[in-house]
Amino acid sequence: MAFDKIFLNARFDGGAQHHIAVRDGRIAALLPADAPASGAETVDLGNTLVVPGFVEGHIHLDTSFYGDAWRPHKPCTDGFNVHERVAFQAENMAEAAPMDVRARNQLDLCIGHGSTQMRSHVMVDGSVGLKSLETILRVREEYKSLIDIQLVAFPQSGILASPGTPQLLDEAIGLGANLVGGLDPASFDRDVEKHLDVVFGVAGKHGVDVDIHLHDMGTLGAFEIEQIAARTRALGMEGHVAISHAYGLGDITVDQLKSVADILARSGVAIMTNAPGARAFPPILILRNAGVTVFSGNDNIRDSWWPYGDGDMLRRATTLGYRSGFNIDEELRVAFDMVTASGAKALRLEGYGLRIGATADFVTLNAEHVPEAVVAVPQARAVYKAGMLVARDGKIVRKQR
Repeated sequence: MAFDKIFLNARFDGGAQHHIAVRDGRIAALLPADAPASGAETVDLGNTLVVPGFVEGHIHLDTSFYGDAWRPHKPCTDGFNVHERVAFQAENMAEAAPMDVRARNQLDLCIGHGSTQMRSHVMVDGSVGLKSLETILRVREEYKSLIDIQLVAFPQSGILASPGTPQLLDEAIGLGANLVGGLDPASFDRDVEKHLDVVFGVAGKHGVDVDIHLHDMGTLGAFEIEQIAARTRALGMEGHVAISHAYGLGDITVDQLKSVADILARSGVAIMTNAPGARAFPPILILRNAGVTVFSGNDNIRDSWWPYGDGDMLRRATTLGYRSGFNIDEELRVAFDMVTASGAKALRLEGYGLRIGATADFVTLNAEHVPEAVVAVPQARAVYKAGMLVARDGKIVRKQR
C-alpha cells in the first residue's frame, strides 16, 4: 500500500508506539514502531505524545476582542444579568476593530493551541440581522484548510423579544449556518413553548441540529431542560440537540439532578460546560455516569462577558478537572475526553480520532501520558490538520487558502 506521508515514532496514551501512515489526508495505517518506512515522505515525531486534535465545542468568533485594544470589564449593576451583558456587548462592539480581523485573531489563537474542530455561535437576531454571520462565513472559508468550523445561528437578543428574528434564523441556515440556537426561553423571551416552537421549527424545516444557550438557574433551568428534552424525543432528534451552559444543573439537589440526567440520557441531549469561575455548573461525573454526553468549549475569550480566555482546550480540560475536584488519572482522562472524543460525539463528527480511516488531525505534546498533559499543559506543540503541519509552538505555520 502506498502512503503519502509516514509520521515516525508516535507515542499514544497508554504507551503504545506507532508510525502513523497517511494517505489523502487520512490515517491509512498504524504501523509497528519497528516497521521500515520507505516510499513516502517521513516526519519524525520524536516519541512525543500524540493525541487527537482538540474539539472547541463552544466559542463566539464574532464577539471576542482578542488582539484588539484592552477593554476593562463592566460588572452588572445587580448580579449576573443576561440582558445587561448583551447591552454591554453592543456598546463594546460598536467601538471594536473590524469583526473579520478579530475573528482571525481568535482562530489563529485556537489553532495554534491545537483545535482542529470548532463550533462557533454567531449573532443572528433583529439587532444585527445577518451581517455578523456573513462576515464569519467569509472567514470560515479562508480557514477551511486549517480548521473545520460549525456555525450556530444564535439569537443573542432573544427570538420573541427581537422582532424579525424567526425569519432571520430561517434565512441564516440557507446562507450557510449549520445549526440553529436559542437563548433562555423562560427568562429572556418569557415563553418557553413559543421560543422552542421557533428553534425546533427551523431545525425541522432545514434538517439541522440545535444548540441552545441556557443560563437560567435552579428548578427553572431544570424545567427548561426537561422541555427541550421532550421536544427532542417527540421529534425524533435524539443525538442532534445540545444545551450549552445549563447552569441550573449545578444548583439543584442530587436527586433532582439524577432525574434530569436520566431524561437527558434518554433524549440524547448533550450538555456543554466550560466550568466558568464563580458559577454553578453541571456536575460532570453524575451526568456522564447516567449516559449523558458532556463536552466543553472556551466560550467567551476576552469579550464583554469576562476578560479571561486563551483559546487552549487543553487548559480548559485543566479547568474542568480543577473545578470538579478531579485528581486520579481516570478523572483527569475524563476532563481530556470532554475536549476530544466527547466533543466529537456532540458535534457528530465523522472520521475523528487516532484510528485507521480517521482524518489525520492530531497534536504532539511533551508529556508522558494524558493525565500529565492535563495537569502540566505543555506548550511546545505541533498541530497537524489532514496530515499537514499547520501550527507549531502556538504559531500558525501554514497559511490558509
